Amino acid sequence: MSISTKRGDKGETALVRGGRVSKADLRIEAYGALDELGSVMGFARSICPNERVREATKSIQKELFHVSASLEKGLTAETVDRLTKQVEEIENIEGIVGDWALPGESTASAAYDIARTVCRRAERVLVRLRESGEKVDQNVLAYVNRLSDLLWLFGRLVEKDAGIDSRLREGGGPNWSRAW
Repeated sequence: MSISTKRGDKGETALVRGGRVSKADLRIEAYGALDELGSVMGFARSICPNERVREATKSIQKELFHVSASLEKGLTAETVDRLTKQVEEIENIEGIVGDWALPGESTASAAYDIARTVCRRAERVLVRLRESGEKVDQNVLAYVNRLSDLLWLFGRLVEKDAGIDSRLREGGGPNWSRAW
C-alpha cells in the first residue's frame, strides 16, 4: 500500500468527516496550520535541553491530532484547563514573566517562539473558518489560544534554565502583551 493514492492530483482532498473539498478550502488550511504547528513543536522539542518541557511538548503534539479532528465536534473544557494549569504553573516561577522577549537568545527558545507564531497563525485561520459560517468549537479556539501562551512560556523557561535574559527592554515602557 502506497501513501501516494493520487486522489489529490486534481487539487482536492478528503475531509475527516467525509466528502471531498478543494485543497484551498479554509478547513484544509486550518488542518494544515495545526499540522505545521505540530511539526515545528517537534523541532523545538528535538533541541530543547529541558526534559520537563520536552515531555510536555510531546504530549501536546499528540493532543494536536485530537484537536484537528475536533474542530467541529469539540474538545472538553478539561482539555483547555490542563493547558491553563501548565501556563499558571510556569508563570509562578520567579522571574519568568517580566517583559516581551527578544527571540533568538538561544536556539531552543527561538524554536518555541517560532512554534508560538505558527500557533497564532493557526488561531487566526480557525477564527476565519468560524467567521465564514463553519462550525468551530469554542474550546478548540480556547485551546489554541492557551497553547500559544504556553509555547511562549516554554521559551522563557528554557532561557531561564540557561541563565539567559531575553527581555526586549531594559527599563520598562508601555505594558505590551507578552504572548501576542
